[in-house]
Amino acid sequence: MNPSESLSAGMSSSESKTLEAKSEASENLTATEPSNPSIEEENLGEQTQEEEEEEGECGFCLFMKGGGCKESFIAWEKCIEEGENNKEDIVEKCFEVTAALKKCMEAHSDYYEPVLRAEKAAEEELEREVASRDSEQNKEDANPEEAVSKEK
Repeated sequence: MNPSESLSAGMSSSESKTLEAKSEASENLTATEPSNPSIEEENLGEQTQEEEEEEGECGFCLFMKGGGCKESFIAWEKCIEEGENNKEDIVEKCFEVTAALKKCMEAHSDYYEPVLRAEKAAEEELEREVASRDSEQNKEDANPEEAVSKEK
């Protein structure tokens, strides 16, 4: 794998083509053709910043930004980050952006189906746990002596 291929592995198709074109152009330069180092440095700086952003992203975030809800997800991320930094209740603070993100994900369910399925499974599990606790509590309320003997 040549350097441009290894760099382009984590890039989009258009970024990869741009990088390949730049790589081919620089390979085709002869010793008599001066290159413009300021342009090359500027392009390198842009690539480095993009690579740093991609490297710092978790797989889930990259997945979420890869679908049709990128903007909604970014707004949600910013809301969560602001809430955490300001020690606010993020559920209350980010209720609207969370609802907008979920609505967007449902509209693009072909892409976000794995996340929606996992969320639904987690909700169902939580409901089962709550029902189980309620059932236990009802038994204890009906037979307080039995609950006391279990504690001993």
